[in-house]
Amino acid sequence: MSKKKGIIRLVVLLAVIAFVVYTAVSGLGSDRSGSLNDISLGLDLRGGVSITYEAVGDVNSQDMSDTKAKLEKRVQDYSTEAQVYFEGSDRITVDIPGATDANAVLQELGKPGTLIFCTDSSDPEGTKVMDGNQIKDAQAGARSNATTNAREYVVNLTLTSDGVEAFSKATEELAPTKGRIYIMYNGEVLSAPTVNEHIASDTCSITGMGDLEAAQTLASNIRIGALPVQLQEMRSQVVGAKLGQDAVRTSLMAGVIGLILVFAFMIIYYRIPGLAASIALVMYTAFVIVLLSAFNEEITLTLPGIAGIILGIGMAVDGNVIIYTRIREEIGAGKSVESAILSGYNKATSSIVDGNVTTLIAALVLYIFGTGPVKGFATTLAVGNIVSIFTSLVITKVIMKLLYNFGIRDAKWYGKNVYRKTLDVLSIKKWAAIGSAVVIAAGIITMAVQAGLGNRALNFSLEFVGGSTTTFTFDKEYTAEEIEDNIIPVIRDAAGITEVQQQKVADSTQVSFKTSDLSLEQREAIENAVTAKYPIKDGTIVETDTISSSVSATVKRDAILSVILATICMLIYIFVRFRDIRFALAAVLALLHDVLVVIAFYAFARIPVGTTFIACMLTIVGYSINGTIIIFDRIREQLKTANSKTNITELVNSSITSTMSRTVYTSITTLIMLIVLFIMGVTSVKEFTLPLIVGIVVGAYSSVCLTSAMWYVMGGKKRGVVEENNKKAASKKEVFEDGSQV
Repeated sequence: MSKKKGIIRLVVLLAVIAFVVYTAVSGLGSDRSGSLNDISLGLDLRGGVSITYEAVGDVNSQDMSDTKAKLEKRVQDYSTEAQVYFEGSDRITVDIPGATDANAVLQELGKPGTLIFCTDSSDPEGTKVMDGNQIKDAQAGARSNATTNAREYVVNLTLTSDGVEAFSKATEELAPTKGRIYIMYNGEVLSAPTVNEHIASDTCSITGMGDLEAAQTLASNIRIGALPVQLQEMRSQVVGAKLGQDAVRTSLMAGVIGLILVFAFMIIYYRIPGLAASIALVMYTAFVIVLLSAFNEEITLTLPGIAGIILGIGMAVDGNVIIYTRIREEIGAGKSVESAILSGYNKATSSIVDGNVTTLIAALVLYIFGTGPVKGFATTLAVGNIVSIFTSLVITKVIMKLLYNFGIRDAKWYGKNVYRKTLDVLSIKKWAAIGSAVVIAAGIITMAVQAGLGNRALNFSLEFVGGSTTTFTFDKEYTAEEIEDNIIPVIRDAAGITEVQQQKVADSTQVSFKTSDLSLEQREAIENAVTAKYPIKDGTIVETDTISSSVSATVKRDAILSVILATICMLIYIFVRFRDIRFALAAVLALLHDVLVVIAFYAFARIPVGTTFIACMLTIVGYSINGTIIIFDRIREQLKTANSKTNITELVNSSITSTMSRTVYTSITTLIMLIVLFIMGVTSVKEFTLPLIVGIVVGAYSSVCLTSAMWYVMGGKKRGVVEENNKKAASKKEVFEDGSQV
């Protein structure tokens, strides 16, 4: 390619990148679609609508629980980050992020769900047998089959008198032909049981459930559609961002500063490749913003979502570091710069693909099976992952080729070769294992001590355990920042508590403070302390009530299930790619180690465990597995040329050493983003970023010191047997920083 053509192509590429960046910043058209401002943000970042319903008449706890479940299903259409929780015993509050029209939300949520039993799902109204009003109760259970004596799971229905008559007539007609009765809720078929006999009593059973959970789900759905509970709106209001607009702007500024520092680091250390990476990271960030904006109806960005983006940036940098390390290695082997660039990308591709595909598999599983914050995290992670692969393998390659053709061909601009002795990492495997065991054991002991003192083992936040809400209507309006800096410390000191969340009503002087459960003395202390410094509006009272957890049992269950399934899928992928179950087992054990260590940190520091905890754990898993894959890929590469005389100890140590710069520099760039965010962020942001910082450090440590050692101990060392006296000679062997041996 001629220099002129290279210049033209470079200009065109930069113009495309500039267009994408412009779209991300300013948007397109009058509605500014595609811009940062068009992204749907959660309650913590933008605010939304908060609606409180009150049950009419006497209701029991089961009816209220089912009502809450129904509302949770409905609000998922608005946002994966919507929250539904009890306020007292007969009120339910719904918080929907991003919404600005309370009346529109009320109209949608207020529509009753329709439960219909019919004989034709395509015409439910025309073939209706009965509706939810004719169902008294639905309960899941188990029994022995009368014919096979096998255990089967069922849903037992209890009908009203009207229901008995309608059901008897329908089953009498359908029994001879083994017809079906379709159970439909809001147009969706929940079940389609076959009618085996004429039923004329007020009870019947639906069989064929695969397990008890399936039976319980169907029973709950039927109860939901047949609720006798009537809800009336108690209040509806637009609430401001929990973190405040200044906090959001500060976080964005921290992100920009962090990226600039990452650019500076990459350019100083990697020179021309670092410049290419920086340009690609600009494009990566802009692409992610445009995609989040394009899918703003499906994606609500909250702090957990930001965790997914941070992980994506880390993986984008990681891909570049792997490539540039390989390029240096090829230059050190005597190849020309042009040949080194092509060879570097070819050799790095498998590592990048394996690392990103493993993470992408986890993201897809989390998205499919997760709910709430888990789904939000998975979405941003998947978007960032796909864009990361594209920018690392395509965009940077194009930029590197264009810069080379532009005339920058001297090897000195592509990094200096650094020699380093092979580190004998395996020699410390025993002490590394002991150190990790001590930290994990200390975390378990700390949790046990806290439980013994009457506290919770972990400091579960209000989102998990509920607490109290205290509402003040002040005589003047305060900003979210003024509340965070001035009023919340007064509440903490007065009640002797640590966690306080604010929810400010937009364009109002009313502010609600969510805290842990408060005694009467604590409530009085808060009221007296706050009103003494910040008078309330005349004629208003301070309202205090209990609230339930906003993270439902379903979200918790789905989070655990999705993480387990994601781990299994990653294990399978690693086994298939590496053809060695020991690689997969070592990787999974390392993930478990990282999670346990970070949980121990949560126990030591008593950091609140809320929805961001879930995102933190998932981020650490994604980061750790990627680092592990890189080292395993280098071991696999060297095993291809190994023979019976190969010193496997030397091979493993060489693989770890040759990838050490990748582990260190990727950790540094990711930590730069997090540390800046921690320094500049408000309390909630600090509580979110600090465990992530610990997790990144722990993930790097486990990748280097534990995973390869576990593979080695589990039998990897048997693949090449050598004399023990060769180990000393191997430790003296020198390698390039990026893997080339001399």
